[in-house]
Amino acid sequence: MRRLGTGIGWRPEIADAVEGMPGIDWVEVVAENVCPGHLPESLLRLRERGVTVVPHGVSLGLGGADRPDEGRLTALAERAEALGSPLVTEHIAFVRAGGALTASPPLEAGHLLPVPRTRDALDVLCENVRIAQEALPVPLALENIAALFSWPDEELTEGQFLSELVERTGVRLLIDVANLHTNHVNRGEDPAEALAALPVEAIAYVHVAGGFERDGVWHDSHAHPVPRPVLDVLSGLAARVAPPGVLLERDENFPAPGELERELDAIREAVAAGRGRAAGGTAVAGAVGAGAGGVGVLAPPLAGARERVAVAQTAVLSALVAGTPVPEGFDRVRMGVQARALAAKRAGVVAKVAPELPVILGTGYREAFLEYARQRPMHGGYRQDALDFAGHLLKLGRPGDAGIRRELREWWLDRSGPAPRKRGLVDRALRRRV
Repeated sequence: MRRLGTGIGWRPEIADAVEGMPGIDWVEVVAENVCPGHLPESLLRLRERGVTVVPHGVSLGLGGADRPDEGRLTALAERAEALGSPLVTEHIAFVRAGGALTASPPLEAGHLLPVPRTRDALDVLCENVRIAQEALPVPLALENIAALFSWPDEELTEGQFLSELVERTGVRLLIDVANLHTNHVNRGEDPAEALAALPVEAIAYVHVAGGFERDGVWHDSHAHPVPRPVLDVLSGLAARVAPPGVLLERDENFPAPGELERELDAIREAVAAGRGRAAGGTAVAGAVGAGAGGVGVLAPPLAGARERVAVAQTAVLSALVAGTPVPEGFDRVRMGVQARALAAKRAGVVAKVAPELPVILGTGYREAFLEYARQRPMHGGYRQDALDFAGHLLKLGRPGDAGIRRELREWWLDRSGPAPRKRGLVDRALRRRV
């Protein structure tokens, strides 16, 4: 048994601040952002001090119709071993669709999308989880995600879905209380009811994060302070169970270290308030176990469930990223909100993996990328997306400024070939624009 304590999401932008923060027992790192053979010096120093590091995956897509990709599973296992982690975490979500199961082109969401709470989807998820558990050297915990839209004709509540998942696979849970609040605003789901149905003994740790509300829709941004309603959900959870670990997530708009420390203090106070309410009753103490998780109830044969889930998810993802009609039964307004959120996410990540593009294109970058993304799904990840975007503009003869177009062409040629070319020329041009 192992308790984690209070932690914060490690990001390169706040690495120095995290190292200097008092009372940090552990950190979580996005698994896809670190290389086992070249771990950041900051993470190595934290490990030497005895700070636990947990890799948090975002690309497995265990809720998707396909079996988990062996390469992605191997990569996640390698990061867990390199970091000496007691567990790894992922999401109950799908991130890609199409392909062989549907005889349609593969599609990528570039972000986490909710799975339908149906028997078919649960059967597929359970089998995918068991495959992942066998491939990983440490226990796996899965996170409930925030959703901007609901699936029609769902058969299970959030609590029922998670409870049966745990019963059938022995998987641990990473409960994100900010996501419970998001689903309360966006889907009308009561966080207290969801918490009451959860198997709290399976909780590995808890996420806390900020967001914002716009036009009646809550956006789980990870770029804003943690609001009081999220802290209240955390207190409600702590009244039922002593969380083995609680972690603050922040991915953008990083505040000063002092503000982050105050948010951590508020999180500790919310947990203490919940534990105070539980003092007179009986709470279940959860902890991170040493095993990889057993199988409780065997799932029935899939009998076409993968194909049915694949068709449904492909129709939804195609509507979100390729401009096809919204499937019957879905809220068209909410699907539009989700589509715009996915496009904005793509624009932001492409700007990070290819920071030269916003420099070359200036203030026109975002508008040009969103126009490109509306009808052109992502294929092959964000770096390929950056190349495809630049190539698309060049085919259209854009930008109109010949000098900027020449710099964009040099950038594209430098990165699309088998080896860099004229890097000095491109770098000089970028320095001039900066």
